[in-house]
Amino acid sequence: MSEVDDTELNPWEIIQGHIREEKPVELHDYLNELSPKEVARALTRLDENERHQLLLLLDPEHAADLIEELADAQGADLIEELSANEAAAIVEEMESHHRADLLGEMDEADAEAILRHMDPEEAQDARHLLGYEEDTAGGIMATEFVAYNQELTVEAVLQDMRENAERYSDYGVQYAYVLSEHDSLVGVVRLRDLLLSPASSQLKSIMIVNPVYLLVDTPIEEVIQIFDRYSFWVAPVTDDEGKVLGVVRRADAEEAMGEEQERTFMRFSGIIGGEELRDMPLRERTSRRLIWLMVNLPLSMLAASVILFNEETIEHIFALVFFMPIIANLSGCSGNQAVAVSIRELTLGIIHPRDYMRVWVQEVSVGVLNGMAIGSLLAVAAVLLSVGQPIMGIAVGVAFALNTLVAVSLGGCIPLFLRAIHVDPAMAAPPILTTITDMCGFLFLLTIARVIIAQGWILI
Repeated sequence: MSEVDDTELNPWEIIQGHIREEKPVELHDYLNELSPKEVARALTRLDENERHQLLLLLDPEHAADLIEELADAQGADLIEELSANEAAAIVEEMESHHRADLLGEMDEADAEAILRHMDPEEAQDARHLLGYEEDTAGGIMATEFVAYNQELTVEAVLQDMRENAERYSDYGVQYAYVLSEHDSLVGVVRLRDLLLSPASSQLKSIMIVNPVYLLVDTPIEEVIQIFDRYSFWVAPVTDDEGKVLGVVRRADAEEAMGEEQERTFMRFSGIIGGEELRDMPLRERTSRRLIWLMVNLPLSMLAASVILFNEETIEHIFALVFFMPIIANLSGCSGNQAVAVSIRELTLGIIHPRDYMRVWVQEVSVGVLNGMAIGSLLAVAAVLLSVGQPIMGIAVGVAFALNTLVAVSLGGCIPLFLRAIHVDPAMAAPPILTTITDMCGFLFLLTIARVIIAQGWILI
């Protein structure tokens, strides 16, 4: 039988072949040839047993490298397929911040089982990082860094680095942090300055004093702003007393910001938990979506109840049925645009909950112009459908303009109110907005139509 050319196979088929033949070296080399996206896609094509075998074929260090390249949700699913002992061997090899992100994504009981099988010191470090909010400097910092007392000489520091070269090589060291006798941060030394300074010089004589640092509870938005302002690629993280707890890398901060925006979008779209992949268990995927739909069911019924109380008006002017969903949908779109902008500005720290009046004024100005523009088009359509009765056009146009004002006002301000009461605006704002704009849109149109009929301004 002739061998099949690998170029004719999909990546997951090649991976399956290496797994079947139990070729760990070939498997590792091939995975290294693939981009992270190609690896993630290939893994979704493997069944649970194949993913299990893949991780066990790789040595723990290489398996850890593989998982660090994946989305946290996908990495957590892979790890959860292993026994706690097998998973612990891999998790121990991960960088501290990746390890904390992975464990934070897992079921609490599964994560704790893995921690119990890890080296006690590594487990304690992971638990410590898990205690920080994920959208803060503490939540994304790595605990791998080098720090020395300010009284040490350049020669002593370089000697320590040579003796621990293998361990420090994983740290990506570019700076050494300088500590006082009380272990508080007083300066930073670039490796270049260490190499070019006289061996007898003390660190305090060559360090950069008053370095920029992050507090452990600094929000991710402010972390990004600091990296935008300064050119360095890593910043130290301290507690309130100035003790260095870890470092945040520019790349990790940018990645965390992107992931937070992605989770916000997913929650805004109705995915509970903020992250879903289609190779997740069916039960988990179903529950993430079903909860959102169940919340929306009574709200939708509430909005539709307005129609029941205006049945007689609809019977008189049946053309209203055509315009009701249009008004509700277009106004809802305007409101969702306002919600998205408010959430974005809250995330970036541009606005705060107390800025509701400024946000409202800015949204109303947009709402008036858009409401008049689209309302005019709907008014023309209404006149044509009602065989030249201008009053119908006025009713539809005014109803849409009013509902657009309601939609953008709520869309801009609801996220601020929800953030003020510590509720996730991406999760709660859309159903509230949809219910109110639908209900108001129906109410405005049907109320105006009822007045028109009562005054005899339209031929029925």
